[in-house]
This record gives sequence, C-alpha cells and structure tokens, in this order.
Amino acid sequence: MGGINTSYLDSYKNSILYIINGLLAPVLLAVAFITFLWGVYKYFILGADNETERRAGKQVVLWGLIGFVVIFSVWGLVGLVMSTFNLSPGGSAPAYPTL
Repeated sequence: MGGINTSYLDSYKNSILYIINGLLAPVLLAVAFITFLWGVYKYFILGADNETERRAGKQVVLWGLIGFVVIFSVWGLVGLVMSTFNLSPGGSAPAYPTL
C-alpha cells in the first residue's frame, strides 16, 4: 500500500506562496516605505518650525520602521518554513547569473 497522494495540492501550495511572496510582501513593503517617507517629510519639511509636527513626524517614521521590521521578519519566517519543509514554488531555485 502506498501513502496518501497529495500531488493535487501542489497547485494550491504554489498559488499561496505566490500570493505571499509575489504580491503581499512587496505591497506591504511599499506601504511601509511610503509611510516612512511621509514621516521624514513631516519631520524635516512640514514640521521644520513646529515641535508638535516634528513629534508627529517622528512617530510616523517609527511606525514605518516597525513595519519594515515586522514585514521582513514574517518574510524571513516564510522563507525558513519553505526551506525547512522543502517547499519551493516551481521546483528548484533559478541559476545564478553569470558574466
């Protein structure tokens, strides 16, 4: 007797991994980067002479950096789980570019 055939789950696995790595992570990184840039703008340009605006800009920069840390941590954990359980979308890794 053989084991359970799970080959039909490969397409679902690849779709979920593509959504996380191909769509969700880059969009969240873009949002965190825009948040960070908005905070820098509020701190240096918009609130250059107003201390309350500078404090608000500092908070936005802090939240942008926290977003970066959280996103990269989750992305790293997804990569760790993928490599631990030998889950790779599309098979093996692509070849390194050469000159």
